[in-house]
Amino acid sequence: MSPRLAACFVAIAMTTAMTCAIDSHAAEKDSDGYLPLFNGKDLTGWETTGTWVVEEDGVLALKPKPGKRGIFSYRLFLWTKWTFSDFELDFEFKLAKGGDSSVFLRSQSLGGFIEVELTDSHGKEGPLTTDDCGAVQKVTPPSKNMAKPAGEWNRITIKCKGELLQVELNGEQVIDLDYDKLGISVPTSGKIGLQDWGHPVWFRNIRIKKL
Repeated sequence: MSPRLAACFVAIAMTTAMTCAIDSHAAEKDSDGYLPLFNGKDLTGWETTGTWVVEEDGVLALKPKPGKRGIFSYRLFLWTKWTFSDFELDFEFKLAKGGDSSVFLRSQSLGGFIEVELTDSHGKEGPLTTDDCGAVQKVTPPSKNMAKPAGEWNRITIKCKGELLQVELNGEQVIDLDYDKLGISVPTSGKIGLQDWGHPVWFRNIRIKKL
């Protein structure tokens, strides 16, 4: 088999695996080229031991277990069953007052992942930190505070390609990061995870596009 033909088979296999990973029953691209990562009905394609439920109108909700928070609820996070490499992730999320969550990208273990903060930081005074909404945890704060008030839906788009990471929050780019220039090594692929930090949080219209 020629190298070119082998590469074609690999590309087809990767595309097929990604399609099956998202939803084997309804994996059709939308008009923007995205595939649904959450089908709005159940947790097909995801895994967790936590109290993640699907509410009415296709909303994914976290109802935390009493006493479970942060690192102690690591196994309660919601993880994709499949891994992803270069992609654009787009979804909406809503937080309760004082809410705190994150989305993990290319996660392989507690020691290897990219973490983008989803927090109730609307109206915050003073300098933004790596704990504010849209920040990359322990790396850089968002360039501006675009978080909506608690109880309102936010939309976030995250582009992860090679060593480059871009985050757009509610229509404004807040992160434009090149890990290579920072001398930071990040995983080339891994799972996507939604964090259980002991606060209620809601998600909808979760979709992904291979880059």
